[in-house]
Amino acid sequence: MKKGALPKPTDAEVAILRVLWQRGPSTVREVWEQLNPGQRTGYTTTLKLMQIMFEKGLVKRDDTNRSHVYAPAVSEERTQQQVIGHLLERVFAGSAGKLVMQALAVKKASPAELAEIRKLLDKMEEGGGA
Repeated sequence: MKKGALPKPTDAEVAILRVLWQRGPSTVREVWEQLNPGQRTGYTTTLKLMQIMFEKGLVKRDDTNRSHVYAPAVSEERTQQQVIGHLLERVFAGSAGKLVMQALAVKKASPAELAEIRKLLDKMEEGGGA
């Protein structure tokens, strides 16, 4: 792993990060309630995962109050870029074109998403980068 690079989050860790990105700083109980409306996963499982995420540097923890409050250590966009970069190299041999074509073949993009993609492509063709 590169110096300063965060570990790639697991599926369970991404689910927790999604809650934190959406809600903002939250206690374990708040995350657990959001993740498990039917209470299929135990509270202690969520607690342990969030402790591991803190040790990995995926979340920050404010322990000034009795209930610890967790927040994402990095933005959703940066995490997405990291995961996509890993996928791009591992599965698509570095070919962004192949990744995009497969993504669009798997799930149809909305008209708004297609417009955003066109704008990005136009910008890249003009030499403006991503």
